[in-house]
Amino acid sequence: MATSKGTHDEPPASPYSDLPEVVSDDILPSYDAVLRNDLLNQTTAVRDDGRVDVDLNSRLCRTLSRFIPDAKTPLPESEEAPPPQYYAELGGSAVLPSRYLVKLNIVIQVVGSRGDVQPFVALGNELQKHGHRVRIATHNVFDSFVRDAGLEFYPIGGNPSELMAYMVRNPGLIPSLKTLRGGEIQKKREMVAEMLDGCWNSCLEPDPVSGRPFVADAIIANPPSFAHVHCAQAMKIPVHLMFTMPWTSTKAFSHPLANLKFSEKAGMDPETANYVSYSVVEWLTWQGLGDVINDWRKTIDLEPVPLSEGPLLAETLKIPFTYCWSPALVGKPKDWPSYIDVCGFFFREPPNYTPPPDLADFLAQGPPPIYIGFGSIVIDDPEGMTRTLVEAVRRTGVRAIISKGWSNLGGVEEKNVLFLGDCPHEWLFSHVTAVFHHGGAGTTACGLLNGRPTTIVPFFGDQPFWGEMVAASGAGPYPIPQKQLNVQNLSEAIQFCLTPEAAHAAAGLASRMKSESGVETAVRSFHANLPLENLQCDILSGQPAVWVCKRGKRTIKLSKMAGGVLFQHLKVDPKKIYINETKTIRIIHRRWDPVTGTTSAMIGTSTDMAKATADIVRKPMLVYQQRKAAKDALVQTGRSLGTGSQHGTMPPGDASHGRGCMSTAGALASASASGVGGFFKSYGRGFYLDIPMAVTEGFRAVPELYGERVPEHEPVQDWQSGARVAGTNFVRGMSGGLTDLVVQPYKGGKEGGALGAAKGVGKGLLGMASKTASAAVGIVAYPGHGIYQSVRTLVKSGVRLRIISARRQEGDYLVQNPGNVPIDVPFILSEFGYLCQKDSEREPPISHDKV
Repeated sequence: MATSKGTHDEPPASPYSDLPEVVSDDILPSYDAVLRNDLLNQTTAVRDDGRVDVDLNSRLCRTLSRFIPDAKTPLPESEEAPPPQYYAELGGSAVLPSRYLVKLNIVIQVVGSRGDVQPFVALGNELQKHGHRVRIATHNVFDSFVRDAGLEFYPIGGNPSELMAYMVRNPGLIPSLKTLRGGEIQKKREMVAEMLDGCWNSCLEPDPVSGRPFVADAIIANPPSFAHVHCAQAMKIPVHLMFTMPWTSTKAFSHPLANLKFSEKAGMDPETANYVSYSVVEWLTWQGLGDVINDWRKTIDLEPVPLSEGPLLAETLKIPFTYCWSPALVGKPKDWPSYIDVCGFFFREPPNYTPPPDLADFLAQGPPPIYIGFGSIVIDDPEGMTRTLVEAVRRTGVRAIISKGWSNLGGVEEKNVLFLGDCPHEWLFSHVTAVFHHGGAGTTACGLLNGRPTTIVPFFGDQPFWGEMVAASGAGPYPIPQKQLNVQNLSEAIQFCLTPEAAHAAAGLASRMKSESGVETAVRSFHANLPLENLQCDILSGQPAVWVCKRGKRTIKLSKMAGGVLFQHLKVDPKKIYINETKTIRIIHRRWDPVTGTTSAMIGTSTDMAKATADIVRKPMLVYQQRKAAKDALVQTGRSLGTGSQHGTMPPGDASHGRGCMSTAGALASASASGVGGFFKSYGRGFYLDIPMAVTEGFRAVPELYGERVPEHEPVQDWQSGARVAGTNFVRGMSGGLTDLVVQPYKGGKEGGALGAAKGVGKGLLGMASKTASAAVGIVAYPGHGIYQSVRTLVKSGVRLRIISARRQEGDYLVQNPGNVPIDVPFILSEFGYLCQKDSEREPPISHDKV
């Protein structure tokens, strides 16, 4: 379903022709506003809702469109195959074990409001049923909310109320001038940096309350947490993304945050425009936060992500993705591969709730009321919003429960209105006739599950998207952007939600949603994408392998507990074990051709050298300012204590004063030398590593420009793999280049006659030049890169040692506190000895009944 709005005025045959097939014709709305154009087209046409205008005729969009997969080109076999049974869109019926085979430590990283956290609480509880240990890492204010649900909690910092207030003031990707002048951008960047650190610590820090060690075996995250892929790369563990709004490129509909400016001049069809919108939004996001993320990556011993790879990193790496919305609203696009799933909304078990007396009395005094609330949204003018809501309720003659929310709405006396504090939606929505809210995915899902007609007043993010999806289903009117909300349109929306047609549509959606099992399906999707073959301990089945022990040519995978027992009994030297890479993530700097590849490498090198040159002056200035601030603080302290000279300063002739001057001079010289060192480091890496590698990879990629498949080489991780890749590339390049002189004209002539043969001659000459050039330069580039990686691994070992230490600490804890499962030490020792034996010397172990 293509959904790009154009400048031409010709209406489509039907405003509902492109709706998902799951929406039947008998529940479509009769609301006049939706007849202006295709509802899904309007996903990209609403103004003042935070979406960024995307000019499809711009140079960036036209460039990005060249990388869009052609619908006529068949996908690779791995992506063309239909999704397996457990990806069934309406609940699935795959036969999987009731409890997963391997019990993992799972950290769930979530950034957002309570509505963003709550679905993951439900997910965490479901994961616990499979024997997993689950920790939710999110903002500090949700500590009790998470722990009360029986889950572990780790604080990552960040203030969700400040984030919500910022998003209301700046609903799009581009902040307002007022925000720029107020310094809020820098505050947000600092908050993101704090949350990145918090997410990393959540992977291997003990529980803040109990002190019980915890090291993550897998990561689940929502995309705005930003740290997910990078933490998984450093930890070498699987990562799975889950979200409530479209975040993966598709031709079916545009990015919810993109407002496409479509015209015939763009020369781009609507489906391609939709696909491009995801790249544009990701590029804008990376422009704002890419440097913050890369600075943080250095602290966990990871190299910066190249500019060309950062925006669509999760898609490039094919990270498994589960979308937690109902397929009854939005079906899975056909161009999403099998590792991306749409599973249904996440619902937790209904809480045991007893309403307070004022709520119980209000419900009993008249007909069921409507619900109005904006949850975690922080509104600039809560008094004005309250007056608008109350007047619309009075005008329509309904009774209403208005949630105070984070904006603390209220302060107006009205007999038919009750201002309510915190109350679980699962209980409350079963006692109202309709719901009016901001359009958070969780609140939307809860209202529809209860069969309540819904009106959405979107503020930012995915809220307009969900408003339009609800309207498309007929369960509510077209959404009212918060800046356009007034008494008149809210009154009309209330009247629409009370119609039999809206009630019938909402009831139909509720019936289908109740047949789904969103949380259970999401857990099956998570399990199905785990690398089970590399995840399980060879001794204790059901425990994840975190260590690799080598005995001759044999590799033995060990869990934390098994490793702890073997360490205690001196069967394994802790210095001779390795981290088990259950999932290796490698971010490759792709080069499309030698010109752009070499140019970007030279620009990057020049930028690094310029930055290092500035550091020669900047770093000493920072050191001087820090020393001066420290001295001023010392002087102030001396004044408050009445020490020092009459003016609170040190005597000029004091020896310590001289030593302080010498110390400052030395620190300034050291800081300046650091800048000089950085200059030569940037120069050396650029001209001896990055540029030769860019030339090699650029020439190697040339045959792809005329349709030839270029084989991938193994990752260069050390000097050995660098030498192997250089040799393979040399042989392949030289032989392939010479062969092309004959093969390409022959193939061209066979397929296209004389003209095809002429083209083949051109391809052959180009192939010979590019392949031999790549082979020649690669003899130096690949080994050089491999040596650099080997040296870097030796020097950058702090994070690796921290991971090893944390895993050993948890292993020792598990040995000392085995819980309900006693440790069979003789079995572990016997099984390890059995695995260490050569095949010819093996005898049957004591028992194969593994713990």
